[in-house]
Amino acid sequence: MMAPIRDANVVKLAVEMRTSENKPIPYLGEFSLQQPLAAFVVELCTHWKVENPEYYALQYTEPTCHYVTEKNRGRIKDGTVLHMVYSASRTADDILQKLKKGQQDDKRDALESLVKRSSDSSFAHEFISKQGISLLISCMEMQKNDSILLPNILISFLELMDHGIMPWDDLQPTFIEKVASYINVQGTLDPRTLSTSLAILENIVTNSQNKYATVEKQITMPKLLQHISNNKKVEIQQSVLALINSLIQKSDAQKRRYYSTTLFSRQYRTILTNNVLIHAEGGNVGADMAHQLYVLQQLLLNQYEERMSTSMDASDQDATDKIKELRRIAFETDGECSKDVTTRRPEYKKEYKKLGFRNDINPAQDFMDTPPGMLALDNMVFFARNHSDQYAKLVLENCYRADSHECPFGRASIELTKLLCEILQIGDTPTDQGQTFHPMFFSHDHSFEELFSICVVLLNKTWKEMKATTEDFSKVLSVVKDQIWRTMIVQPSTLENFRSKINTLTYAEIAEIWQQERINNEEQEMQAPPIKELRTQLEPEILELIQQHRLRFLVEGTRFKSVRGARTKDKFRYCRLSPNHKFFHYDECDEKSEPTIDELGKKISIVDIKSIVTGKECPHMKDKAGKKNAYNLAFSLILESNNVNETNSVDFVAPDDSVFSYWVDGVNALLRQRMPSAATSRDLEMLLNMEIKLRLLDAEGVTIPQQQPVVPPPPPNYNFCYQLP
Repeated sequence: MMAPIRDANVVKLAVEMRTSENKPIPYLGEFSLQQPLAAFVVELCTHWKVENPEYYALQYTEPTCHYVTEKNRGRIKDGTVLHMVYSASRTADDILQKLKKGQQDDKRDALESLVKRSSDSSFAHEFISKQGISLLISCMEMQKNDSILLPNILISFLELMDHGIMPWDDLQPTFIEKVASYINVQGTLDPRTLSTSLAILENIVTNSQNKYATVEKQITMPKLLQHISNNKKVEIQQSVLALINSLIQKSDAQKRRYYSTTLFSRQYRTILTNNVLIHAEGGNVGADMAHQLYVLQQLLLNQYEERMSTSMDASDQDATDKIKELRRIAFETDGECSKDVTTRRPEYKKEYKKLGFRNDINPAQDFMDTPPGMLALDNMVFFARNHSDQYAKLVLENCYRADSHECPFGRASIELTKLLCEILQIGDTPTDQGQTFHPMFFSHDHSFEELFSICVVLLNKTWKEMKATTEDFSKVLSVVKDQIWRTMIVQPSTLENFRSKINTLTYAEIAEIWQQERINNEEQEMQAPPIKELRTQLEPEILELIQQHRLRFLVEGTRFKSVRGARTKDKFRYCRLSPNHKFFHYDECDEKSEPTIDELGKKISIVDIKSIVTGKECPHMKDKAGKKNAYNLAFSLILESNNVNETNSVDFVAPDDSVFSYWVDGVNALLRQRMPSAATSRDLEMLLNMEIKLRLLDAEGVTIPQQQPVVPPPPPNYNFCYQLP
């Protein structure tokens, strides 16, 4: 008898209700997914004889105790366990009543309940619609800083506001000032109060259109950074950084420069380094903290965007003076090159050419393109002023090189600045998923300029290692880019560590890394199913090619040492395969001769060869105590014999491994057997790889799919004929 078909819209579940004595009352039954929730609640109340079913609702037990609604009822499956509790409206009324008129203990219990329920959207709508936010703010304003109720008031407020039901713009300045006072307060404060206050202000700055100025007036950067120094809790440090990032993002250009100057100053960099970045070396920075550090780094580096996007203005006297300063620092010093050029002043054209500017008549033209714009000139001047010895040495080195081999400092600096802007993504908005930060940018007052100074010296060093010419400029730059990128991956803690690491990453090492990566990529590509299928198709063709090579080798013939008898020690045997591949011709010969087939008096028909044996299985090696190498190079052609007790064979010892492999392969090919040597495997692999690479040249840069693309369905008809008018 067949079992009845079960309705797919009906699920089996359990519902639990607790009595006033906190005893659970279970219900096991079925629930139709098409049935209204309110009707099911009425059914449950009738079952348990509970009055006022409108006061009750269903609640999930896992993973969060949220109310069951018509929107989320799809989570109910077979075996789901639900609770029947007071509805969101009834619960909100009870909490509000206790907050308004209850005693201290009642308020504490109500706030603890509110914290648990605030993340539930259904409850949040009910609580906010009953003016719950206003009541919370009133309660907060009545509390002292050390009140035990204050943390839960702030936590509940933040959770309720996160639902987006009430706009952040509706908050009054007095409330913002009160929350800011918890951050500016002197003395001890509950960590939860401080952390939540920071989070509330961060949300106001981020989500409000017109409340930024109010927050910015109440909060100072030194005070925020002081909390990082005074509190070791990661949550507080993370909240401080999140608020700082929000303030920077919403501020104008002038205020951003102030924030950048403050954060890059030694005093506050030390606070970040000693309290936050110190954990980065041990890999103990969590994902959320890493994201905040990444955002802060990106915002600080973006301060260079303005200069990066600014072209040279011919009327900018300050920029013109900087270009002259570059020439003066390089050439108005003691040295042979400087003495040579000072006799020709004020003709500066040759000097600007030696500095590596493309336009040696008017170097200002080199800074017209953006990026990097004026940022390149700023970097060059910083390097010349703060590392004058290295700058002068770099320029003077190129004075003595041939014109084609000199590393143009001007062009190199401009392209390097552009490269650094690209690597560091200067001008890009921080992403929500970004977590990559570099502690070294918090280790110096002018970290970007100092990074440039390190890299421009590296570029000159790499130029010399590559023996580059001006035509190789792009190649050198690609190597430098890889050197910078690979060094930054290890996240050096300081710029000095960066300098030490990158100077060990020479051009030779980069070339070796590239070679190994190319090999690894090719090996990985060769494992793709389409490539494996292509290899299978090509293998017979390649094996046929190898076989032809082996047979041609046998036709050319080989001189072997004679192997029978002591008197034949200095005699030799020469053997050739006939051009028609039907006979082996062989005979004795001297040490230097290469007899033709007609001069070889003995022959063996291929059809008479029974098999080929090697090593100790050879008849002439069974009782021979020769050198071990002789065993490895020996092979014998076993012939068919009419006499059972007689074994005819023609024996050889090859002069080397290559000849041995070719003859064994060739004989096996004649006998229609597999060619067994390692040489065949190597040749097969090499030729297959070469053939596949040749066939894939047209597909260079195209990703080989792991699975065959789906063939589209055929067209409804094949009427492709076009009628000419």
